[in-house]
Amino acid sequence: MSTKSRAVSAKGVQEFKLYITRSIPVSAVINCADNTGAKTLKVVQVTGYKGRLRRVPAASVGDHVTVVVKKGPPEMRKQTFGAVIVRQKYPVRRISGMRVSFEDNAAVIITPEGDLKGTDIKGPVATEAAERWPRIANLATIIV
Repeated sequence: MSTKSRAVSAKGVQEFKLYITRSIPVSAVINCADNTGAKTLKVVQVTGYKGRLRRVPAASVGDHVTVVVKKGPPEMRKQTFGAVIVRQKYPVRRISGMRVSFEDNAAVIITPEGDLKGTDIKGPVATEAAERWPRIANLATIIV
């Protein structure tokens, strides 16, 4: 019998996650919300996605994804990194019944240990991502 631990790892805090509509499919190009130098990222894999035959894997706010840098410095381009989705355009429904949507789809690049690669996060961060990833919450200036 396994119990869920609150240990912080590269997967984030493992506990109950509300259902959030997965609106960022594989091959979507999203913005990079940190100061690593990358501008746009392409989602190539959703970590831990359990899907159905022929269904395209998709991610939502707070999910860990594997991304490829499409625009950025030459030493980062065409490199794969882990990332966490911090904003999505599609509305996220909260327990209170309120719906929150953002201006763009954005992610921050993280290391395999779960630390942020950058030192600053540009723009707001969804509460769902901040609760699951405490290290993102520490660097975020605005949590919505």
